[in-house]
Amino acid sequence: MRRREVIALLASAAAAQPITGRAQQPPVPLIGFLSSRSPGESASLVAAFREGLRESGYVEGQNVHIAFRWAEGNYARLPALAAELVGRRVAVIVPVGGEITAQAAKAATATVPVVFVMGSDAVEMGLVASLNRPGGNITGATLMGGAVGAKRLELIRELVPGASTVGFLLNPDHPRAANDTAEVQDAARALSQQLRVVTARADAEFEAAFATLMQERAGALIVNRDGFFNSRRDRIIALAAQRRIPAIYESREHVLAGGLMSYGTSYAETYRQAGIYTGRILNGAKPAELPVLQPTKFELVINLKTARTLGLAVPLTLHAQADEVIE
Repeated sequence: MRRREVIALLASAAAAQPITGRAQQPPVPLIGFLSSRSPGESASLVAAFREGLRESGYVEGQNVHIAFRWAEGNYARLPALAAELVGRRVAVIVPVGGEITAQAAKAATATVPVVFVMGSDAVEMGLVASLNRPGGNITGATLMGGAVGAKRLELIRELVPGASTVGFLLNPDHPRAANDTAEVQDAARALSQQLRVVTARADAEFEAAFATLMQERAGALIVNRDGFFNSRRDRIIALAAQRRIPAIYESREHVLAGGLMSYGTSYAETYRQAGIYTGRILNGAKPAELPVLQPTKFELVINLKTARTLGLAVPLTLHAQADEVIE
């Protein structure tokens, strides 16, 4: 072989080597984050999800990407958003903000792994075969929010013992609306407490709901869990303040935003656990073998500044029960 041919052959081999090396690099996985809520009010929860990912070895922008899709309280958008994520060939879908989001993800794919965050029994909702061994492509973390409605009624009565009528605000489009209403109504009957149920499924209905509460002379309010309500958190808190109605909510985030009181699972911790599970799946774990995570602790948070604005004295018994008191 001539010298010129040898040099050309070596040059060709050298040029081909980097291309081969690049081709062998694994692609950066893409996570589909699907929420019924809004990005602004969910910022702290997204941060908790990212923290869980980091604990599993994944940092957004370095070795993983996240495609966010927000329904902003419009549940009708969820099926199309879920289908769009499947079309982008995401490695995992993370539906958050309620059962309806998880159901949209389940309807969109039977193969892409799904890690949900929601407030109901995943077996009862038909998402998994069992909590310990989910089977299929779905697992996640549950807030089990439906189990605490009665406790919220007890707590708001302890803070406002003179409330002859307590309001219960819910979204009738929520898949667990009937169950949640029945639970709180049963608790109210057991306590001989008059309960007034008001509903809102759209922005224009909040004013009417609070007007009804005023007409009924409701002395306190329970705001039910709901992704649409969470996306309108500031609006509901503002209306409760304007009408001077003491209200109890589902999460600490409501109290940080100015709400009076909350009782429920730590949302931030649940989102962090979902991030850990997502990372484990990216590392090769199968959803069918990851047990659905259940809450082990519920937290009571009280905003003393809001209580003083409403002219309420927080009893020492509630102080003693509170996990966090915000001055």
